[in-house]
Amino acid sequence: MQSIRKISAYWWCQVLGWGGNALMNFFYAWNFKREINSDFVLRTITLALLGLAVTHMMRWMIIKMNILQKKFEKQVVWFLSFTIGFSVLYSLVSLSFLRSTNLLSQEVRNYNFSSLLAGFAVNASITLLVWNLIYFVYHYIERFRKQEIESLKTESLIRELQLQTIKSHINPHFIFNSLNSIRALVDENPGRARTAITELSNILRSSMQAEKAETVPFEKELNIVKDYLALEQMRFEERLKVKFEIDDDTLDMPVPPMMLQTLVENAIKHGISKDVNGGEVKIISRFNNMDHELIVQNTGKLNGSYNSDGFGIASTMDRLKLMFGDRASFVLRNSNDAQVEAKVKMPVNV
Repeated sequence: MQSIRKISAYWWCQVLGWGGNALMNFFYAWNFKREINSDFVLRTITLALLGLAVTHMMRWMIIKMNILQKKFEKQVVWFLSFTIGFSVLYSLVSLSFLRSTNLLSQEVRNYNFSSLLAGFAVNASITLLVWNLIYFVYHYIERFRKQEIESLKTESLIRELQLQTIKSHINPHFIFNSLNSIRALVDENPGRARTAITELSNILRSSMQAEKAETVPFEKELNIVKDYLALEQMRFEERLKVKFEIDDDTLDMPVPPMMLQTLVENAIKHGISKDVNGGEVKIISRFNNMDHELIVQNTGKLNGSYNSDGFGIASTMDRLKLMFGDRASFVLRNSNDAQVEAKVKMPVNV
C-alpha cells in the first residue's frame, strides 16, 4: 500500500508538472498575441507527453543504476550527464516527431535541423535541470527524514537498554544486602528470620514486577522501602531509627522503581553502619512548586567523593537523566555536621 501511494504521488507530480508546463506555453502564446490553433494545441500536448515519457525513462535509469546510493560527487556527475543526455534525446525525438507530422510552427520550419536541435536542447536542458533538482532534493529530504526517524528509534532503544541495564545492577545489589540481613538473624532468632524471609519474598516480587515498568506509584516504592527497613531494623535493632514525613498527595506520583530503596540502602551502608551508635534515617516526600521532592536524610558525614564512588549514586543520577532529562535533579550534601541529605527533584508534569 505504501509503494502504491509513492507511485501515485510520483505520477501526480509528473502530470501536474508537465500539465503546468503546457499551460505556461498557452499563457505565453496568449500573452504575446500568438495564434492558438489546432496545430499549436497538438504540438503543446505532444511536447508535454514526450517530456513526461523521457523524464520517466530518466527516473527508471536513476533507480536501475542506483544513482542515489552513490557518493555525492558521483551523483552530481550523473545528475549533469542525465540532464544533458536526456535533453538531447528529448529534443531529437520531439523534433523528429513534429517534422514528420508537420506540426512545427511556420517561423521555425525554414531553420536547418541542427540549429533547431541546438535550440530545443538548450530549452529542454533548463526544464530537465529543474526536474532533476526537484527529484534529487526530494529524495535527499526523504532520506534525511528516514535517518532522523531511525536515529530517534535507535536512541529510544538505547535509552530502554540503559534503563534495563541499570535495573539489572540494582536488584542483585539489593538481594545481596537483604540476604545478609536475614543470615544475621538465623542463629539469633529463627522465628524472626522466617518472618524476614517472607518479607524479602514480598520485596523481590515487587522488584521483579518493577523491572517491567519505567515508573511505579510512589506508594508502591514506599512499601518496598518499609519492608527493607524492617529487615535492616532486625539486624541493627535500636541502632537504626526510622522516621517518615510523607505528604499523602504524593503517593500517586510516578517514580523510577527501586530508586528510593537504593538511596535508603546507601544511607544505611555508608552512614548508619559506620557509626558505632547507629543513627536515624528520615524519608520525606513532598511537593515543592511544580516538583516532587524525595529526601533521604541519615546520620553521618560525606567524605566528598560521592560523585564517582558507589553504584547507587551513579545509577540514581543516570536514571533521572534518562527519564526526565534536565527537568530532574539529584543532590547529595551534608545538611549539617552530623547529617547527610540526598534530595531528588522530579517534575510533576512529565
